[in-house]
Amino acid sequence: MSVQVEKLEKNMAKLTIEVSAEEFGKALQQAYQKQKNHISLPGFRKGKAPMAMIEKMYGSHIFYEDAANILMPEAYAQAADESGLDIVSQPAIEVTQIEKGKSFIFTAEVAVKPEVTLGEYKGVEVEKKTVEVTDEEIEAELKKEQEKNSRIIPIEGRPVENGDLVVLDFEGFVDGEAFQGGKGEQYPLTIGSGSFIPGFEEQLIGAEVDKEVEVNVTFPEDYQAEELKGKAATFKCTVHKIEKKELPELNDDFAKDVSEYDTLAEYKEEIKKNIEESKLEDVRREKEDAVLSKIIEGAQMEIPEAMLETQAQQMLDDFARRMQSQGLTMDQYMQFTGTNAEDLQKQMKPQAMKRIQSRLVLEKIAAVENIEISDEQLMDEIKKMADMYKMDAEKLSDMMGDHEKEQLKLDMAVQQAITLVTEAAKEV
Repeated sequence: MSVQVEKLEKNMAKLTIEVSAEEFGKALQQAYQKQKNHISLPGFRKGKAPMAMIEKMYGSHIFYEDAANILMPEAYAQAADESGLDIVSQPAIEVTQIEKGKSFIFTAEVAVKPEVTLGEYKGVEVEKKTVEVTDEEIEAELKKEQEKNSRIIPIEGRPVENGDLVVLDFEGFVDGEAFQGGKGEQYPLTIGSGSFIPGFEEQLIGAEVDKEVEVNVTFPEDYQAEELKGKAATFKCTVHKIEKKELPELNDDFAKDVSEYDTLAEYKEEIKKNIEESKLEDVRREKEDAVLSKIIEGAQMEIPEAMLETQAQQMLDDFARRMQSQGLTMDQYMQFTGTNAEDLQKQMKPQAMKRIQSRLVLEKIAAVENIEISDEQLMDEIKKMADMYKMDAEKLSDMMGDHEKEQLKLDMAVQQAITLVTEAAKEV
């Protein structure tokens, strides 16, 4: 196999890859072995027809596609390695010669990592932000903990009140006719939650168990069902059960139950500390982002479109995996949101561009600052990863190849570069 490299404009390159006629012939034989059991010829049992007879009947090109697919992955990988290029995109493949008895030639157009010219990266100015925790934020966290520790109690002997949890049957009518989707049985509803259309829940206040009440509402003009927009409707409702959420009292006993503290005052201080730490982490991330944005503004680099598309596709694949982990396929997600894969990838391109630019400038800074990760530092990081996955560190290290370890070293160098430029930034 041989490879020729042609540098193109805008950080693109073309690899012309030639595989010998002998290797192509072997690939044709593999393609024949793969397909022969699916080909029938008169006078031959299925799978027994000679290759030459099949080619005579259907044309010599019958095995070309499979042969090309057999050869290209390995040939491209070898050519990419031999080229010495830092390839940052999927290849755009084009076959230029495919004929029995001749060498197999194809091209692969790829994006290569752009060169970066840094501007100012130490001492860039960013807005100074302070952290303050308010009493309202502490009370809101206490309220959440109250809700988590609440209990549901049945209510008897009184009608529905605001804030009650009810179970009801309902059926809706427009112009005296029941409409699709307007009926529910044993439906749970919290009065005052705003789950139903405006005016519905308020009219259930005062309803008594097992006594039908009429609720009259008007659907909003922007309602999702076209046929119901702006229409007046009557719902016949029957509440079957009333319950109420009972919150624990906020006192020292509550603090003892939900925390390691003996008093509510101590527990509040812990809540304040946790909120403050969370806000400080947010501020740290915002500062990093602001510093990187300033450094990117002052840097020069030309991002090839193929590199951007590859990054956006990787982000889309990651998003699909997250959706799948939540039990939702991408087809379902796109159906619910009325979008498609092309639109999603387009939406991700601005973020993909920021990721690429951030990584490139940080790698450049790490190189300029001679940030190198020692084998000892690498092993310490592998130990942290092993602890996270509850694995033996030596075993995890053995599982990682040289490429993975070098990539991890680069990631660590980039992280040190982030710390360097963030600490050097001026807050004004």
